[in-house]
Amino acid sequence: MSPHTLWRTATGLLLAVLLGACGDVPRPGAPPPEEASRPPPLPVGFSTIPALEDNPLTPEGIALGRWLFYSPALSSNGQVSCATCHPASRAFSDEAPLTRRGVSGRPLARHTPALVNLAWMEGLFWDGGLKNLESLSLSPLTHPDEMGQADLGALMARLSASPETVQRFETAFGPGGLSLGNLLKALAQFQRTLVSADSPYDRWRRGEPGGDLSPLAQEGFALVQRHCTPCHGSELFTDNAFHNNGLDARFGTGEDLTRGRGRITLRDEDAGRYKTPTLRNVARSAPYMHDGRFATLDAVLEHYRHGMVPSTTLDVAFQRGAAPPGLGLEDGEKAAVLSFLEALTDESFLTNPPLGPPGPG
Repeated sequence: MSPHTLWRTATGLLLAVLLGACGDVPRPGAPPPEEASRPPPLPVGFSTIPALEDNPLTPEGIALGRWLFYSPALSSNGQVSCATCHPASRAFSDEAPLTRRGVSGRPLARHTPALVNLAWMEGLFWDGGLKNLESLSLSPLTHPDEMGQADLGALMARLSASPETVQRFETAFGPGGLSLGNLLKALAQFQRTLVSADSPYDRWRRGEPGGDLSPLAQEGFALVQRHCTPCHGSELFTDNAFHNNGLDARFGTGEDLTRGRGRITLRDEDAGRYKTPTLRNVARSAPYMHDGRFATLDAVLEHYRHGMVPSTTLDVAFQRGAAPPGLGLEDGEKAAVLSFLEALTDESFLTNPPLGPPGPG
């Protein structure tokens, strides 16, 4: 990732984050204190968390970003925070296909994506409209149906009127640290710590005690490797690219949202292509696809087996000559894939206190 620099070892960084959260009250289902004190691992093959050169990860910046992520003060009505639509228990996604949790109460045009392992993601949002986490939060902040901040200057003036808020920014960024740029940087720092790599699959990959996968889940892993790696390869379980997976036969024009990646590039060959989501914690982040049209993973796999529709930009991985597009999964194979997808659930990530709401003070 050319604009990035590998800054600190992940173990030391995440340990600092966890130690900084020692005063929090554990949430239901959270690991015991002695377990929570250990820094969470990274995906196999990764040893550091990447960060921008002008926004290195610091315990103070991460703590500020976490506080901002859970603060409704960022919204125009003082009632909506980032976490309103991104609860940790659902892998920081939303249970509604098109959520109405924003300030307007109107449904959003896209399904709320899960926030998992964002530090390694390239091209953010379903259409890749943003390139880095420092710019990510500006869109929901200003969107009239999300946080509704039409006047960012007024937002910063309100934040500046709070001595506590000023102190938090100065702790993270030094004197005069309260600025819109630093607000976005702090949110980016916190979101880079949303690391998930401690599922049963991960423990099995690392050969840890108690990390055994069932024979059915292992069969599912082999099937995913055989059928799904064009889009869900690597330990991130996403290729960070954009694909047309046979959801629709026709698309909008110009910058219409239904054009997918094509609304960003304005290229016909990108019409109907959307960002590949990670499979990590996928069993906890329903519903699925950019519009949340599928309520269950079973429905998703049925789409890949029998529901795909041809179009001019359909990904070649799904094309089968004269046969209808799709993946050749038998009923038993589908059950195996579902078992493996469940094994990608990282309960420690979903219930990790340092990733949840900060305690008082």
